[in-house]
Amino acid sequence: MFNFSLFKKKDIPRHESGSRAGLGILVFEHTSDVIQAEKRLRSEGWDIRVMGPPPEIQTGCDLVVEFPLIEQLNILRLLEGFDIKPLQVVPVTGPLLKPVDLFQIKDFGDFLMVRAANMKLTIEKKTRSIVNISGGGCPDVPYLAAEMVGKTLSESPRPLDIGHTLCGYALGLAFEEMHKQCLLL
Repeated sequence: MFNFSLFKKKDIPRHESGSRAGLGILVFEHTSDVIQAEKRLRSEGWDIRVMGPPPEIQTGCDLVVEFPLIEQLNILRLLEGFDIKPLQVVPVTGPLLKPVDLFQIKDFGDFLMVRAANMKLTIEKKTRSIVNISGGGCPDVPYLAAEMVGKTLSESPRPLDIGHTLCGYALGLAFEEMHKQCLLL
């Protein structure tokens, strides 16, 4: 019997030319489905990325999950076991179907800002203190800002632990990316 789990935990194949050959995207109706899919797939060791949908995808929410297309059947089986059903699975066959990177990084000298989707997180580079959180329109944004601004990245609670909306999720992505960016400073 063939062991399909041998394919787990492998990097998403990316070629030197930037080609996305061999990748697919899962399109979901609701952001909560994307969040649950990401959580379940990562907990099982799958190398996936949450990204913005390509402009040609007009259905679903504002996020998609990019995955190794060869693993489509295994991934769909896993998600089905948790009652998570994508609206569609789309192979990335050309530049027009390329998902959009969620992150934008802006260096302001003493400050660094990471934007993920519509949420922005800004820190003072020297102290790693969070100086500003902005964006979104979700009801938990003021709460998240009150809990995080004035604290260092290491002292601050993780937005994914205390937020409950798309804005909280996007801020959580910005928070994790900011940690990665600080390692490069």
